[in-house]
Amino acid sequence: QVQLVESGGGLVQAGGSLKLSCAASGRTFSRYCVGWFHQAPGKEREFVAAISWSGGTTYYADSVKGRFTISRDNAKNTVYLQLNSLKPEDTAVYYCAARDCGGNYYNQYDYRYWGQGTQVTVSS
Repeated sequence: QVQLVESGGGLVQAGGSLKLSCAASGRTFSRYCVGWFHQAPGKEREFVAAISWSGGTTYYADSVKGRFTISRDNAKNTVYLQLNSLKPEDTAVYYCAARDCGGNYYNQYDYRYWGQGTQVTVSS
C-alpha cells in the first residue's frame, strides 16, 4: 500500500514558477513509476509527466516540454514537479500517482495509487 500527499501548489503570476512535491509512505515506493496529472475545471484529467523508478527515464506531455521537469529522490520517498514559465492554461489541480512500471505511462487508468491533489492557479 502506498499513500501519496501532494504539496507546493499556490497562486502565481504568468511566467512564474512553482515546485510541487509528492511525498509517499511505504517502503516499496522506489519500485514504482510515478506520474503527474492535472485537471482543470470542466475538463478531463490529463497526463503531465512521468518518471521511471530509478529516475533515469522521464516522459512529458507536449504542452509542458521544456517548461516542467519531473524528478525523484527515493531516499526521501518524494517525487517533484518543477513548473517554470507558467501560463494561465496551466491552472488546474495537480495529482501525483504511482503504478507498476512498464506499459503506457500516459494512461491514468494504469495508475494504482493517487494523491488528493494540489491546486495551481496562474493569473494573467
